[in-house]
Amino acid sequence: MQATLPDIFNPRHRSLLRGNLLVWGSLIVALLLSRFPHTRPTLLQIFPTVIALAGTADTVRCMQKRWNFYHAGVLLCLYVDLLAICLILFLLIYPYTHFLSTSN
Repeated sequence: MQATLPDIFNPRHRSLLRGNLLVWGSLIVALLLSRFPHTRPTLLQIFPTVIALAGTADTVRCMQKRWNFYHAGVLLCLYVDLLAICLILFLLIYPYTHFLSTSN
């Protein structure tokens, strides 16, 4: 008898929940790493960025060819993922631009 993992832990299966958890988890980690609202420059923000991109790719795998309400829900999740990625990239880039402008 072989033990099987739930679909959320198996990367070969499509999982909308896994993609959303990766993106939201990486957003929380990015906020903690940047010490928001007192942002500071750190290159460790690259890791949450890569994880969020992987979560978005996992969400894209859940798209269906025909239009239905599930397809619309996946599109909404992709828009939320895009917003989270933009926020993570802002937390990655903004402290460096602020640091460079005040150092002159």
